[in-house]
Amino acid sequence: MGTDVSRREFTGADRVRFRRQVGRGTEAIARMLADGLFTDHGRPPEPLLGMEVELNLIDAAMNPAMANTTVLDAIADPDYQTELGQFNIEINVSPRPFTGDEVISLEQALRTSLNRAEHRAAQTDNHLVMVGMLPTLRTEHFARQWISTNPRYDLLNQQIFAARGEDLEIDITGIPLGGAFGSERLFTATDSILPEAACTSLQLHLRVAPEDFAAHWNAAQAIAGVQVALAGNSPFLAGTALWHESRIPVFEQATDTRPLELKNQGVRPRVWFGERWINTIFDLFEENTRYFPALLPVCSDVDPIEALDAGDTPTLDELRLHNGTVYRWNRPVYDIVDGQAHLRVENRVLPAGPTVIDTLANAAFYYGVVRGLVDSDIPLWSQMSFDAAAENLHSGARSGLDAQLYWPNVGWVRPDELTLRRLLAVADDGLTAFGVSGKARSRYLSVIEGRCINRQTGSAWQRRSVVAREEAGESRAKALRGMLRDYVDLMHEGEPVHTWGL
Repeated sequence: MGTDVSRREFTGADRVRFRRQVGRGTEAIARMLADGLFTDHGRPPEPLLGMEVELNLIDAAMNPAMANTTVLDAIADPDYQTELGQFNIEINVSPRPFTGDEVISLEQALRTSLNRAEHRAAQTDNHLVMVGMLPTLRTEHFARQWISTNPRYDLLNQQIFAARGEDLEIDITGIPLGGAFGSERLFTATDSILPEAACTSLQLHLRVAPEDFAAHWNAAQAIAGVQVALAGNSPFLAGTALWHESRIPVFEQATDTRPLELKNQGVRPRVWFGERWINTIFDLFEENTRYFPALLPVCSDVDPIEALDAGDTPTLDELRLHNGTVYRWNRPVYDIVDGQAHLRVENRVLPAGPTVIDTLANAAFYYGVVRGLVDSDIPLWSQMSFDAAAENLHSGARSGLDAQLYWPNVGWVRPDELTLRRLLAVADDGLTAFGVSGKARSRYLSVIEGRCINRQTGSAWQRRSVVAREEAGESRAKALRGMLRDYVDLMHEGEPVHTWGL
């Protein structure tokens, strides 16, 4: 969730000063770009694979376990950290070379780490689940008391509601489960941002040269709809069948600082796909400065322009803190390693799970397609409106493999057909350009191919499982618990989701 903060109250003067500091940081970014001050300027950086995986906690009865402090104490590993809800934790996977068979080594290391964490969590009578949205979460789990104890989370909650001035509403109409099942609707109000914590994700980081940032961000935006359609794993919340990837609408609504009147005025939402293709990373930071008021206006005493004048690399604390409260699905990241600044694209559209191999397959497909599109002779985004990319995201999240997506020179097409006909080859070319071995390319892209051929994602499997249980006479609550129990067993067996039976 970002940098810890300790301030509990902010004055108008704090906000004015913070705005100035963010503006100065944006000026510093522009100057660093113009002067070639980023460490990767003029050359592509060594390809590295880094990720964050958010996890849910459950008890033996498959209910959410409000126990992240207890579980983290038992795991005793600094790679595991708190998240917003007491039923969440996160594992940070250190970057490693994205060449040869390193992806396979990462898969093995991640599985070993998660198995060890699960063993230690089980000693506290709790368990880890890699799933985009925990199916047994209910509206009572969104009470403010279940926010994690880190003061930053409660402060962020306070600031969002102070900006909004009224309770949040979650209002989503779902996709029918099929057969005799009609569409379902979740409509609930809450006085906390904890519905956001229901949205557990896989976050992928790609470090890029500053002059190549725009192409990589544009490519990531262009494929977001395909990503969520192929990887959907979040079909249920609060006992309701929603979208195939319900994280998208839930997250958009759960952190919305706008009351209805500001929505009607066209004020931009805090969770934002964007509104245009970009030419430089500066475009995104400038939008942050122009459109979004501060949520956590904590200021340092360092002027970033003065730091540049002194020959130092500015930390841009305010710009980075502000950027962390603008929830783009593909977020720009400014970071410093060993005293040198670099830039990353953080991809945030994917759900967690269902298995470790599915996770690595989702990552490989993303990195491969982005690289393949960046290396193409004609940029895809020059042939596609930005609005089409935004609509693809919501269509893919809503309908999964049944979505109709727009693709240049193809027209309207289902995501599985598009992937089989075009994108698997693009991904293979991109991974080859990164230096990924043939063995690794085959291992992970065959998982994506299997999902398309079998037409089974994590979401599709969950929906079919619940339908089968309800048709056998189970209540929705019992069907969700039974489905989740089967899901956890299959998750631990580790075979990719497209091979799962009911």
